[in-house]
Amino acid sequence: MCGVRRAAGSRAQMQTTEFKGMALDRVPRKVGIVGYGRLGQSLVSHLLTQGPELGLELVFVWNRDAGRMAGSVPPSLQLQNLAALGERHPDVVVEVAHPKIIQESGAEILRYANLLVGSPSALGDQATERQLLEASHRWGHTVFVARGALWGAEDITRLDEAGGLQSLRVTMATHPDGFRLEGPLATMRSTGPRAVLYEGPVRGLCPHAPRNSNTMAAAALAAPSLGFDRVIGVLVADFSLKNVHVVDVELSGPPGPTGQTFTVHTHRENPAEPGAVTGSATVTTFWRSLVGCCQLPSKPGIHLC
Repeated sequence: MCGVRRAAGSRAQMQTTEFKGMALDRVPRKVGIVGYGRLGQSLVSHLLTQGPELGLELVFVWNRDAGRMAGSVPPSLQLQNLAALGERHPDVVVEVAHPKIIQESGAEILRYANLLVGSPSALGDQATERQLLEASHRWGHTVFVARGALWGAEDITRLDEAGGLQSLRVTMATHPDGFRLEGPLATMRSTGPRAVLYEGPVRGLCPHAPRNSNTMAAAALAAPSLGFDRVIGVLVADFSLKNVHVVDVELSGPPGPTGQTFTVHTHRENPAEPGAVTGSATVTTFWRSLVGCCQLPSKPGIHLC
């Protein structure tokens, strides 16, 4: 795992303290950003203001709508053609756009750099996961997956590696305006103040809620013994949750000598702007994932970060 321990103090002090001394003792790591929505804008800002002291250099920003970068991204950093990213010689490419980018271009990106996936729901597609693994091993680059809003990822993985994880269930609830649904879920209408839109294997949810199932997808990757087919995802529309995303993670392990089953239940309330897909705390977590993965050597395979 590539988490970084949080220091005490204000947010600005924490970011300065916790990353102090983490700059690499070699040529700066070159970072490219794919996607310039709220999360992409935050990462670009962090890289421009804090990157140099951490040994990180922003070398390009790409967005499907290039006009969105006008006036905020220096022209020299704007990449007009994603296929030309190799010309910028990135060490790490960060995807914060849409799962389709991973499905369409993820394997090609791995030819040139490590890849930090911000849309892990893309890996719910078995062909995409296989292509990324093959490209990772072929070119010697790593597929890092940002944990996002998943709390306790390391603990889930440790229990899974020990053979003790028996079930894992992730429930995400927010106001319907915060959903970006596709297929049959897009036509569903809540019949009351709170409605369950989906409950079942995470793999079945990812294609229909690609931007709202990333926490569940991260959980499936943290628990490979269960994976996308046995980790359960629950999507809930709740009209009372106008400015918060609520994530509940419930897991069970082996019974003890008395027969009592080991269980854990975490409840996370992440403040969010009305209608936003990404919660406020997730933005900070993603920056930590980026800094963390940039400190690690390339290692073929898929790794949660």
